[in-house]
Amino acid sequence: MLVLITYDVNTTDSAGKKRLRHVAKQCVNYGGRVQNSVFECELDPAQCRILKQKLTEEIDKEVDSLRFYYLGDGKKAKIEHIGAKEPMRIDEPLIF
Repeated sequence: MLVLITYDVNTTDSAGKKRLRHVAKQCVNYGGRVQNSVFECELDPAQCRILKQKLTEEIDKEVDSLRFYYLGDGKKAKIEHIGAKEPMRIDEPLIF
């Protein structure tokens, strides 16, 4: 399945910079970078679970975030968010 992975890692300290390098390295091992913090990965279900587990263990959920966009296999696209910065609900009205 095609999975688009995006991340935002807080790099205000050296620990954050280290987390950022580790997250990017894991993503490079499974797919191709399409933007600085965006990767396209062709994964089977087992690879997807392994990568998600590795990335989830690497980030600080209080200040970092991961998003997984599941785009393949003819199933309905699904978005999964882990960590800080609650995602915008695109199926609800936008009120500013």
